[in-house]
Amino acid sequence: MLPLTRKHMTSKKFQILPFIICLLIPLAVGALGSFFTFESVKTWYTTLNKPSFNPPNNIFGPVWTTLYILMGIASYLVWKQRKTAAGYNRAILIYILQLILNLMWSFLFFYLQQIGFALIEIGVLWIFLVMNAILFYRIHKVAGLLYIPYILWVSFATYLTYSIYMLN
Repeated sequence: MLPLTRKHMTSKKFQILPFIICLLIPLAVGALGSFFTFESVKTWYTTLNKPSFNPPNNIFGPVWTTLYILMGIASYLVWKQRKTAAGYNRAILIYILQLILNLMWSFLFFYLQQIGFALIEIGVLWIFLVMNAILFYRIHKVAGLLYIPYILWVSFATYLTYSIYMLN
């Protein structure tokens, strides 16, 4: 077994500033998304027919905040491997695209009130989300596994969007 060099030891060291930045990026996307949803949740959304399994509105904020934090942690774990990970740039590109798609769903569904387009878009988001999880997993297993709750929630959100589309 080779002895650990200083280079190996520092690559494992926790770095607070990059960690905070990695957390803030998805949280900022979530905050921007809430800007698009805030008014509609209190007005237009209340007028929609929703399925019986539609969660109460106060569930969405804590769930999404948790998911954005998990995304931030995952991106930090991948970022730490940036110098040695094959496919790092592709993983980050897919990560950025899925964040944009995440934001776009809120814009389409709540701001533009286009349920059908939001349904199509969330399907595309789901595909990019799974790709993101796979690419992160290849770089850092825990980072990929941190995406499981996000995949499950977006799967549920897809079915919920579909149900709302069909009922309205």
